[in-house]
Amino acid sequence: MILIPGDGTGPELTEATRRVLEATGVEFDWDVREAGADVMDKHGGNPLPPDVLDAIRETGVALKGPITTPVGGGFRSVNVALRKELDMYAQVRPCKTYPGVRTRFEDVDLIVVRENTEDLYAGIEYEQGTAEAEELIGWIEAHGGQLRNRDAGISIKPISITGTRRIVQFAFDYARRNGRRKVTAVHKANIMKFSDGLYLRVAREVAEENSDIEFDDRIVDNMCMQLVQRPEEYDVLVLPNLYGDVLSDLCAGMIGGLGLAPGANYGENVAVFEPTHGSAPKYAGQNKVNPMAEMLSGMLMLRHLGEHDAADSLERAIADVIREGESVTYDMKPTRTDPTAVGTSEVADAIIEKLGAGVRA
Repeated sequence: MILIPGDGTGPELTEATRRVLEATGVEFDWDVREAGADVMDKHGGNPLPPDVLDAIRETGVALKGPITTPVGGGFRSVNVALRKELDMYAQVRPCKTYPGVRTRFEDVDLIVVRENTEDLYAGIEYEQGTAEAEELIGWIEAHGGQLRNRDAGISIKPISITGTRRIVQFAFDYARRNGRRKVTAVHKANIMKFSDGLYLRVAREVAEENSDIEFDDRIVDNMCMQLVQRPEEYDVLVLPNLYGDVLSDLCAGMIGGLGLAPGANYGENVAVFEPTHGSAPKYAGQNKVNPMAEMLSGMLMLRHLGEHDAADSLERAIADVIREGESVTYDMKPTRTDPTAVGTSEVADAIIEKLGAGVRA
């Protein structure tokens, strides 16, 4: 099993998660691989060494900690690079409320399925002032496009029939495997008629081929409003890359925050499991941050491996610790300065104790 600790708080989170996964009774043979900002100098400035990709391809499954992505400069996201290099086209982000979490919402149980390789996150960008940007602006204007200001950076948004078909089919297959009732395609086809319009058209075609599952669609801004008003009306959401990123954070806010939001990335032959939050480098080494999103990602990995009993036991143990509210980190306390908050490793200890109690019972 590949274990990528990541950087920032990643090593603390993955170590806590490794401990609870082993406490489920499943045997793991961990192959630890380095990636991220903290190890760039060791690998010639490369935050994603080729051996990491090769190891994931060979093993097929990896558990990954968060990795820092610089804002506005530096290397492109390691997460995006991983998804593109391994063609992990589908990201699944469950958003589920657990009793005891401080939130304005109850009984939320949504699955966000995000296309991972296309859209604006494909990284086709041209910097303002470069010859490439000027050439593209000239092409746009020559073909009837209108730009009020020519001093613009340019990003291109590719949405393909192939990419759309496989992500929407993935959503229907996921819904079917997991007893879900409805798939909702989210788009902005009313404005972007040739990109999101294509996405919606193909989504509807795929829905006709999967008529055993209910289907509808929503415009993305309206979807945001509906989620905070009537989340119970929705089940599996399938979205292009950018919308999926944004709405999954919105849904995470509904369930208590990113500290409870796991994630999984799937390709045809590989799967990488990771939390949806960032690396929080300012907290690195402080034994402070919430490990539950990483642990719930580990739970998704157990399900992927067919270890359903172990996955159920781990989810119950995490839910018990949340419900009791004692051995939780500062972000899950009534106030963020609550002196009874525990650290990352202590959360793992409490969950391991629950797992042990379950075995003894």
